[in-house]
Amino acid sequence: MTAGGFSAGQLARMIAVRFIGGIVVLGAVFFLPAGTFDYWEAWVYMGLILLPAMFIVGYLIRNDPALIERRTRMKEREARQDLIIKISMVFFLAMILLPGLDRRFGWSDVPTAVVIAADLVVALGYFLVFLVYRENTYTSRVVEVEKGQTVISTGPYAIVRHPMYLGAMAMILFTPLALVSYWDILPALFFIPIIVARLLNEEQVLGKGLPGYPEYMQKVRYRIIPGIW
Repeated sequence: MTAGGFSAGQLARMIAVRFIGGIVVLGAVFFLPAGTFDYWEAWVYMGLILLPAMFIVGYLIRNDPALIERRTRMKEREARQDLIIKISMVFFLAMILLPGLDRRFGWSDVPTAVVIAADLVVALGYFLVFLVYRENTYTSRVVEVEKGQTVISTGPYAIVRHPMYLGAMAMILFTPLALVSYWDILPALFFIPIIVARLLNEEQVLGKGLPGYPEYMQKVRYRIIPGIW
């Protein structure tokens, strides 16, 4: 049994159900607005998102099932974080629905080379997220400090304080181009202030509740982008 009371088999079944649900949901939000399955960029993007997810989940089931359980938590304890998540959902819905509409009505003409380059950036962002998972078992979906939690200062955390957000931002900002939509860049850009607000509040929570975190912030000066911020 894992720390949360789930066996490896139960975790595997739960993840399998969510994975199948993810395929159905992504297919619906991409192909229904597009009105066609002839949308190769969306097929590539789905593979880019779902195939690595299978590898990552398999790795975590074997090596860190407690992290999977942390990633299933959805209820934010911080009121500010709960508000941030609710606001982000509005832009997230716009961001995943616009590309299909763009494909249907032909609003954008993104060169294939740009689409491929964007796919590569999305893949790199995803890889950075995996490195964070491998380095930090306390990478919960919600902002919290757990009993026994310690400061992680190795791996990508030795370079920036929030490597998860760096990876997520790379994925979000280049998803519109990967899905052939210039218009989709507009809702994607709103995630910059959303992520900034989330991480600033997270630093307040960690600074107050996680021993050693203020010292870590003095040691690692940059939050997301080395040499800039």
